[in-house]
Amino acid sequence: MGAGVIKGASGGHRRGARRRRRGTQPMAEINVTPFVDVMLVLLIIFMVAAPLLTVGVPVELPKTAANALPTDAEEPLTVTLEADGTLSIQNTVTARDELVAKLRAIADEREGDRIFLRADGGIAYADVMEVMGALNAGGFSNVGLVTDTGGPTLDERDG
Repeated sequence: MGAGVIKGASGGHRRGARRRRRGTQPMAEINVTPFVDVMLVLLIIFMVAAPLLTVGVPVELPKTAANALPTDAEEPLTVTLEADGTLSIQNTVTARDELVAKLRAIADEREGDRIFLRADGGIAYADVMEVMGALNAGGFSNVGLVTDTGGPTLDERDG
């Protein structure tokens, strides 16, 4: 006959108790290491990319209480008028007598007619209006004036 070990009638465990196997219990912890790794990589990407999104010509913009304009899908065209009278289209310095011709060539290539004018706060009003007239003559009728927020308001409320 055969030899073996005989257990009690209940099979060695209490009646009704669940049989637990080693390693099959649900894990009660969440591993956040991959999540943190992805977040750090995204943070580094945005920290590197954010300075590249601004126009590189430094100008002391006037402050106003106006809200920001909504953005389009097309990259905005920017003309900058610096304190010394230097004109730039995006980051390229342009002579005043070549401005209208260059703007017409750019307007033929673009879908929209929106353009942003960044002018130093110390520039005379007549000079800014002269450049705005050139923008209009160059084919851009939707001119947005770029300012910094947080400036004074005329209705005596805090901006």
